[in-house]
Amino acid sequence: MRTRPGVAGPTTQNRRVRDMVTAARRVVVKIGSSSLTTAAGGLDDERVDALVDTLGALAADGREVVLVSSGAIAAGLAPLGLSRRPRDLATQQAAASVGQGLLIGRYAAAFARHRLTVGQVLLTVDDVTRRAHYRNAYRTLRKLLDLRAVPIVNENDTVATEEIRFGDNDRLAALVAALVDADLLVLLSDVDALWTGDPARPDSARINEVRDERDLTGVAVGGAGRAGVGTGGMVTKVEAARIATGFGIPVVLTAAPLAAAALAGEPLGTLFHPSRQRPAARLFWLAHATSPRGRLHLDPGAVAAVVGRRKSLLPAGITAVDGAFTAGDPVDLVDAEGAPVARGLVNYDAVELPGLLGRSTGELAAALGPAYEREVVHRDDLVLL
Repeated sequence: MRTRPGVAGPTTQNRRVRDMVTAARRVVVKIGSSSLTTAAGGLDDERVDALVDTLGALAADGREVVLVSSGAIAAGLAPLGLSRRPRDLATQQAAASVGQGLLIGRYAAAFARHRLTVGQVLLTVDDVTRRAHYRNAYRTLRKLLDLRAVPIVNENDTVATEEIRFGDNDRLAALVAALVDADLLVLLSDVDALWTGDPARPDSARINEVRDERDLTGVAVGGAGRAGVGTGGMVTKVEAARIATGFGIPVVLTAAPLAAAALAGEPLGTLFHPSRQRPAARLFWLAHATSPRGRLHLDPGAVAAVVGRRKSLLPAGITAVDGAFTAGDPVDLVDAEGAPVARGLVNYDAVELPGLLGRSTGELAAALGPAYEREVVHRDDLVLL
């Protein structure tokens, strides 16, 4: 095995991986389409059973398991007579509507062998950025775990639009790990670890541990898997690892056939070390899961208040508004040069704001009524970028 110079080898890695993995009581596992299906699009029963046997053993050991599973679109290809993953959103949604039932039914049957019940949780970005939806998503996942069921999470491809999609399930898995306050995220791939380049090339080296961005210098990551049914690749897994470790969650990246051994603490795959203390989960989602629907331009005083003193944003500090958004949508707060300094959930529609700019909340309340004596973005709905 070729190991990248300067990166810890298996002997050094062994103790750390074993401690982090075996101590984890709540584990989020993500598996991609290429690890569950054939190139023709059908579910591979042996692969599904192998994964479920591994997760069933974790549950039998008293650990909580959340599975983030791709495969709905891929599973729907063959029944619809499609030879490859469609490019247009409408056909993807049609395939997902067929394949999701097949996928969850197959999981339900497999987990039943371990006397485990599964619960399907389909999410869109709106489900985890709007306050009421976010709380509902959390409560559902938490209650499923309390009832010793296995939540199986996927993006709700049948209704998600291009504007409100997570984009890939690696990113979704990292965000779900943050949502449920997981102790470990395991990303299962068709490659055994992170490599500096194509593993088939003699000049590529396996990376056993990633402690910070310096360990990723010069790493070339590829696109979708060899089976041609996925959307991600190593680049999305590295980004997912960045998101999860930024929330204080260690990440193990390895191949699906090695899942049981890796979850038993063996020094397999690549370990990404957590980098900092955990921030508030919902604001973490706001920073990483959303795309802004507009921009609010702030004067220097408002920038200082929001960034320096962590205050709410008031109408008086806004100089201009861009975009078409409604109350509750994510917007970026930008400085005089147009650089984003924060992201928040706005309390007004875009059409309302121009008439409020530069005016105090007291003045607005006196002129327009008490409903206007409120922040444009409350500090509890705001995260610095």
